[in-house]
Amino acid sequence: MAQLRQNYDQFTTRDTEVIVVGPENIDAFKKYWEEENLPFIGLADPTHTVLKTYGQQIKLFKLGRMPAQAVINKQGIVRYIHYGHSMQDIPAIDEILTILDELNQ
Repeated sequence: MAQLRQNYDQFTTRDTEVIVVGPENIDAFKKYWEEENLPFIGLADPTHTVLKTYGQQIKLFKLGRMPAQAVINKQGIVRYIHYGHSMQDIPAIDEILTILDELNQ
């Protein structure tokens, strides 16, 4: 999330909102967001509703949810999705920004 915080202005200049979904309960999620003063939206998903909707996987032997990144347009259509196979398997910020630039053309 540090990369998202550092590059948040690059998303907003592309008319893009960042939403981070996590498995924690609402109170824990809210506390973390306030302590870290994160500029983007955080959505607690303790019942895994969002996880199931977008097909994010849980792998118990790899400590839970695998990372997933999605770009969803204003009409609610998924335009890009990446499912990580490990906790380090996330696209670089530049890759996501390039995808946004291509979609905005």
